[in-house]
Amino acid sequence: MFSLKTRKGAPLKEIVTYTLPKLHTGKNWYVDFQCYDPVDGRMRRKKYMLDSIEKVSDRRKRAAEIIALATERLRNGWNPWADASSDRQYARFTDVTALYTKYINKLTVSGTLKKKTAYDYLSRLNLLLEYNDSRGLPIVYIYQFDQAYMSDFLDYILLDRDATARTRNNYRTWLSAFCTWLAEKKYIESNCVEKIKFLSEGEKLRSAFTPQDLARLKEYLQETNAHFLLACMMEYYTFIRPDELSNIRLGDINIREQKVFVSSAISKNRRDGMVGLNDSLIRMMIQLGTFDNVSSCYLFGKDFKPSEKKADSRIFRDYFNKVRAFLRFPRCYQFYSLKDSGIRDLANAAGIVVARDQARHSDVSTTNKYLKGNSLTVHEETKHFQGEL
Repeated sequence: MFSLKTRKGAPLKEIVTYTLPKLHTGKNWYVDFQCYDPVDGRMRRKKYMLDSIEKVSDRRKRAAEIIALATERLRNGWNPWADASSDRQYARFTDVTALYTKYINKLTVSGTLKKKTAYDYLSRLNLLLEYNDSRGLPIVYIYQFDQAYMSDFLDYILLDRDATARTRNNYRTWLSAFCTWLAEKKYIESNCVEKIKFLSEGEKLRSAFTPQDLARLKEYLQETNAHFLLACMMEYYTFIRPDELSNIRLGDINIREQKVFVSSAISKNRRDGMVGLNDSLIRMMIQLGTFDNVSSCYLFGKDFKPSEKKADSRIFRDYFNKVRAFLRFPRCYQFYSLKDSGIRDLANAAGIVVARDQARHSDVSTTNKYLKGNSLTVHEETKHFQGEL
């Protein structure tokens, strides 16, 4: 235990004004420590009760979290009595989002919020929670919900989930409303979403590769990273979205029939899908020894190799950006541009209907959005149709 006693003549900054947090068990479970209250001029006890947590193992886990966090904060100069208003910023992220859910449901029941609006809000919240769970290091406390995190989440919506600029902007609008609520409840200092700009909904965000640049990309990756080349080939030939690609396991791949199953549990449209595997993909997987691993392995784990541990879907984008910089490709080239390029090339070679089915689009009009200018296809039958005029 530390006290306020110090040697004669010692400067005030050398005085340790707190005790280390400690877990107490018995009739009541709690973590406590003492800290100097500058207003009262004495040591006061700070106490965190744990009795509301039913399982003993969960109590010990929560106690360990509180002790680690409080110790770090105390050593960095935090004082719970001088800074009581910031305590809420150390609430657990899941607890705060659960409270927000109750708040939205209450507004809906009272008629203050329309059911459709409430459904939209909670759907966006659920996707935020899914995103957090998918991160290599999910945030735990609400203070970690900062501008950088929100910007990454919006990039995930736009790039990994292949959303439109309008959809991304809709999520930004909801995030701003959510952060206004958080700031009002003192969970965060201010609404930093306001610093994140809206995208122009007509803005061109990415472009398909030219055939020459596709050849350059392949040549470079053959020499430097064959496993990432396989990831690029999967995007180009199968059109599987990066977020879905990070969830594909070896057991989803049927080598004999050259196809891969995309479960509704991981697909963007929440429907089961099946896509074909190009001959080049199968050969590449065999060369890399992909199928030497157990079927439960994810196709792309750390370093883009099969692994029992799931990787964050952002690994594709992050590594591609490094390759793009090295090859001096334009910024309109993104990892997802490989899908645009693949749809264009397959549609030209086999027809837009084939490309539509491989892309798992519900309508040809969606596939057409990936085809621009000279990439737009026409059916050969129209060139030789004998009409009556």
